[in-house]
Amino acid sequence: MTPHGQSFIAGQRIAGTGSPFQVISPLDRAVLPGEFLTAGEAQVDTALLAAADAHAAFAASEGQTRAAFLEAIADEILALGDTLIERAMLESGLPKARLEGERGRTVGQLRLFAQLAANHSWVEARIDPADPARQPLPKPDLRRLMVPIGPVVVFGASNFPLAFSVAGGDTASALATGNPVVVKAHEAHPGTSELVAEAITAAVKKVGLPAGVFSMVQGSGKVLGPWLAKHPAAKAIGFTGSEAAGRALFDLAASRPDPIPVFAEMGSLNPVVILSEALASRGAAIGTALAQSITLGAGQFCTKPGLFFTTEGEGLEALREALTATISGIIPSTMLHPGIADHFNSKCGAIKSNSGAKLLATTTTEADPNATQGQPIVLEITAAQFIADDTFHHEVFGPFAILVVAKDSP
Repeated sequence: MTPHGQSFIAGQRIAGTGSPFQVISPLDRAVLPGEFLTAGEAQVDTALLAAADAHAAFAASEGQTRAAFLEAIADEILALGDTLIERAMLESGLPKARLEGERGRTVGQLRLFAQLAANHSWVEARIDPADPARQPLPKPDLRRLMVPIGPVVVFGASNFPLAFSVAGGDTASALATGNPVVVKAHEAHPGTSELVAEAITAAVKKVGLPAGVFSMVQGSGKVLGPWLAKHPAAKAIGFTGSEAAGRALFDLAASRPDPIPVFAEMGSLNPVVILSEALASRGAAIGTALAQSITLGAGQFCTKPGLFFTTEGEGLEALREALTATISGIIPSTMLHPGIADHFNSKCGAIKSNSGAKLLATTTTEADPNATQGQPIVLEITAAQFIADDTFHHEVFGPFAILVVAKDSP
């Protein structure tokens, strides 16, 4: 299946007026079929103005109508069958079973938010009754509930091409609560995004909602991000990705004449502190578990631990040995995109070049650069080195971690 390479703007396929781009397969760095056209600024404007026009009617729609819409999206995604899974495999390098599970999660999220839309529990209504007889002053009747905010811009994530993407949790929650959505498709999986956008567009028509309720634009976040974040019609942003990109969006949103909220799930080092008692009693087991967590999904889950803090003492050598043995036997995995793999290798190289960092563990099998693989690496440094050098303070997206060992104080 060759994608059309277009954006979806208020129910219509629209060829972008910006630069063309293609997808490089992470499996072998081959160019995948299909050329995609970046949306132009005027097309972004059209999408957000259509969302603004649709907002009043969509916000006023019945919860059952929005529930039917979300259920219809789930049904349309399932109807794509293997076509969706196969394209996602090509673009992400993820195995079929993982993507089938992620599709199930995506559909489950949509159906869960359909229930919330139908029962109106999301409004979180609070009623504080009046008390005219209260002294020294009467108590007024106070009521509070959540209401739709307006068009929401959603930026898809690289590591979940379905569950944190075009029809992911940000989109589902916004639609469930009566907010039109404009999605910026992730440029690493635009073909997958196109298929899901087509499913959502079909659901919009099936339920009879205003066309501006959903749009999806193709292109780089560096190009489209400022246009989307600063557009007057945008009222909130949902983002999943790196800290650098998330902070850039936050700054754009905060610099507007009318600042808007940015709901961002950004990268994290996820530090783990291993106390001396745990180290002494089960150092080897902890070392094995940490090695498995570092390398799960090629280290591309947002929950991957990137820093381990512990102290010198009983169990430390057992932890080192178990960590090293487990990592050494792991086969390097394909990362999500050549750009991600290249960035991983570049950052690892820069940190390893620090003369004070000791290589603790890596795989015996070399990573294949043609398969965009990331070779797991664990470095060891002292607490003094960690405090003195902020090179060690930043996330490395991929199978990389640092063990920080402090001297145990009496």
